Amino acid sequence: MSTQFLELLAREASAVEFEGPIIEARARGADPATIEELEQAKVEALKVRDLLKRRARREAELSALYDTAGDLAALRDLDAVLEAIVHRARQLLATDVAYMTLHDPEQGDTYMRVTDGSISAKFRALRLAMGAGLGGLVAQTATPYSTADYFADARFRHKHHIDEAVTEEGLVAILGVPLRLGQRVIGVLMAANRSARPFHQEEVSLLASLAAHAAVAIDNARLLQETRNALEELSQAHRTARAHGEAVERAALVHDRMTSLVLRGGGIEDVAAVVTDVLGGSLAVLDDLGRPLTGDVGELDAGVFESAQASRALGRTVRRGDLLIASVDVGGEPLCTLILRSDDADGRILERAALVCALLLLFRRSVAEAEGRVRGELLDDLISRPGSPGLADRARRLGVDLSAPHVVVVVRHEGQRERAAFWASSQATLRHGLAAGRAGEVVLLLPGANAGGIAQRVAAELSASLQVPATAGASKVCLPGAPARPPGGGEPGAGAVAGDVAVAYQEARRCAEALIALGRAGDGASAAELGFVGLLVGDGRDVRGFVGRVLGAVIDYDARRGTALADTLAAYFGSGGSPSRTAEAMHIHVNTVTQRLDRIGKLLGDGWLEPERALEIQLALRLHRLGHTSTP
Repeated sequence: MSTQFLELLAREASAVEFEGPIIEARARGADPATIEELEQAKVEALKVRDLLKRRARREAELSALYDTAGDLAALRDLDAVLEAIVHRARQLLATDVAYMTLHDPEQGDTYMRVTDGSISAKFRALRLAMGAGLGGLVAQTATPYSTADYFADARFRHKHHIDEAVTEEGLVAILGVPLRLGQRVIGVLMAANRSARPFHQEEVSLLASLAAHAAVAIDNARLLQETRNALEELSQAHRTARAHGEAVERAALVHDRMTSLVLRGGGIEDVAAVVTDVLGGSLAVLDDLGRPLTGDVGELDAGVFESAQASRALGRTVRRGDLLIASVDVGGEPLCTLILRSDDADGRILERAALVCALLLLFRRSVAEAEGRVRGELLDDLISRPGSPGLADRARRLGVDLSAPHVVVVVRHEGQRERAAFWASSQATLRHGLAAGRAGEVVLLLPGANAGGIAQRVAAELSASLQVPATAGASKVCLPGAPARPPGGGEPGAGAVAGDVAVAYQEARRCAEALIALGRAGDGASAAELGFVGLLVGDGRDVRGFVGRVLGAVIDYDARRGTALADTLAAYFGSGGSPSRTAEAMHIHVNTVTQRLDRIGKLLGDGWLEPERALEIQLALRLHRLGHTSTP
């Protein structure tokens, strides 16, 4: 059944389509074990999908760097190379404008050398004194700088002619990195947007790499010759290595290919493909439990696993019949085993491949554990230590924008704690949020504004994953953008941001507890969906909103028509639901009361006299009357 997820991965399906096999299995009446297996396969498939996306993005970046290196190797026109670098910077960072300034030693400032996407003649003719503006500061300090909002950033020395040119170009967010030759800065490579946006560390690193290529291009005469000499030396070394023998050559080739794959973000499947391409045969890679990660070499008996144990003990490849087995352990526990079915193969190549696969598995494990721990610690600090410094910066490094609306979700469950925590961590990673697991509950901070809808989705999905009811309470956190940085430095608005999250967490907990108390375990809701109970558990105490939802149709009708339906309704409930006593209290005919009650029923809808609904209406009437008599 896992082939369904492989097909989805193959056609690059959207994340929501990965629920399809599970829905189909439930429709067929599959047993819980099958459903759980599909859930696990789905989670792993989504991880692979996310990894493939990141790999594709990384491949595009590396391809651009390789293309730039190719331009340098075939350097004929310096301007063409610099224009290509600036253009690639603009494309890879998805910015509106990219440009390069170079140092003018005669005037002691920097001038525009290449621009891409610029529409302002004044901007293209701009010169920046050392230390003036963002570009001047980068050139002076030899340090990358970025700003999400240039004009609101007090770190830069603003000059009128610079700000005027930037305004004419319409730039808001700017990133600049130095072009360095040794310890000397010869210019600045910059990328800019016409709207506010943060620049992440990987974008800074990418632009710095392109800046390094630009510096190489500018220093072409000396460095180009040195590069050619180095390539000739490497070529001679390669020819010498090949002379050592076919076995050594093949081992070096495989080692280089596997190393290159890892550097480009390749996975175990790619390493296995390299091994089979060089050695032939069929290869299977097993995890620590002996389950296949990739490949198939047929039925394996107990002797194979004994050979794997021997391989780990000896630290080398072990042959068993036509199988070549290499296994790696960590701390005495098996990590991965490679089994190659081949009559004649170089065991050293398989040993290297086993080490590379072990490193990849260790890296994946450490990254997943570290990211989950970091996200959980940040959410705990937002809730329990709202005064801690650096909270917003920590969130940005994780791809979480705390200036956008978020929803805090508290999920109560009685399922497996580790499974629930893993599910929450996966959701947080996929949705650019945060998650933390606690005894009997998980807490999520997810981007969005529909607290009730998010709570219902989380409750449904976690309940399905745990196979037990998971009850989710949610509270919306509307976080405005942080104010300008204070004169003394530090992070503006971090305390307010964390405080809002802490308050929303308490309200979300109360909503979850209220759902359980109301017999709605397995459901999800915010205070807005809990009716009058929401007034008790919600921190906002949205009385006006509650009255509007329950009684708004009647109040609006009275306002438009000049009628007294609300007063009639209050008198009706006050008289114990007796039309005759209502008529006496209001000094009107009983037929008039009946007509008004009919109109009220049409406005409020069916079931308005049912006990729970009637209680809400009476509470809304009382609050409405208090609203008319109180001072605004």
